[in-house]
Amino acid sequence: MTLVQLEYIVALDDLRHFALAAESCFVTQPTLSMQIQKLEEELGVKIFDRTKQPVIPTDVGADIVAQARRVLHEARMIRQLISEHKGILSGELHIGIIPTLAPYLLPPLYRYMREKYPQLNLVVREAITEEVLRELRNNRLDCGIVVTPLNDPTIREHVLFYEELFVYVSRKNALVDKKYVLADEIDPRQLWLLEEGHCFRSQVLNLCELQKSTDVSFRYETGNIETLKRMVDKSDGITILPELAVMEFGKSQRKLVKRLRSPTPAREVSIVTHRDYIKDKLIQALREGILNIIPSRMQKLRDKKVVEITY
Repeated sequence: MTLVQLEYIVALDDLRHFALAAESCFVTQPTLSMQIQKLEEELGVKIFDRTKQPVIPTDVGADIVAQARRVLHEARMIRQLISEHKGILSGELHIGIIPTLAPYLLPPLYRYMREKYPQLNLVVREAITEEVLRELRNNRLDCGIVVTPLNDPTIREHVLFYEELFVYVSRKNALVDKKYVLADEIDPRQLWLLEEGHCFRSQVLNLCELQKSTDVSFRYETGNIETLKRMVDKSDGITILPELAVMEFGKSQRKLVKRLRSPTPAREVSIVTHRDYIKDKLIQALREGILNIIPSRMQKLRDKKVVEITY
């Protein structure tokens, strides 16, 4: 049994297709198939059911693949320890980030990390929170950048900053001339939301207490904050936006941004890791990079009169 063979069965479990798994491992399909067959012969069991399409692990195979993930995780830990001993920040850091943060954090973060840590490769996947957590548990990601708290004992949360929430209104909306908006002034029939599955949608619903409303008519749902902004611009609607999205507005759009009455609603943004994460120094470098590119007031918002918006 070799680490290479374990990498092959993990790749096949991930992709459920021999050709795709071989491509991801940079080997030919016959090579990957032969090595998996050798491992099965050595163990005396079938790891994969090849009669199914896509290929799936057998019952015992699923347990073997799960253990292989743990073994490969520990092997990576050895390599990481050596890099840290040499004082080198190098290798790959696999990051998951939610869609309501990615467009605003990633471009400046990429520039910062490339300049400061040229030997470090960031491999980023955009996904909703549930997918990020699943990939962390399966050791496919090293960390995630999501909204917390999660109340998950298997996940460690490292708070980065608090992001204030703002109201964005159409020029045709009745709230356009107000400086501050109360949550109960928001007409749920005019509110544009992200689609189901996005944590930001749940936070807005909780903020506006729309769960209690019996007359909610969401005319359109999207997975993209930029689409929400455009829908408001072209209608008489309203939406709720996080601070990083608002910071990119020009002067004319800023006039359509309204603060919610105190206590200021905000969402907590954190780096999250699985409880047995290994790339401590790389994740610490990522944390420092994020804190260097966001306004300092967002790090200090915890000290102000805010109400934290959760799921």
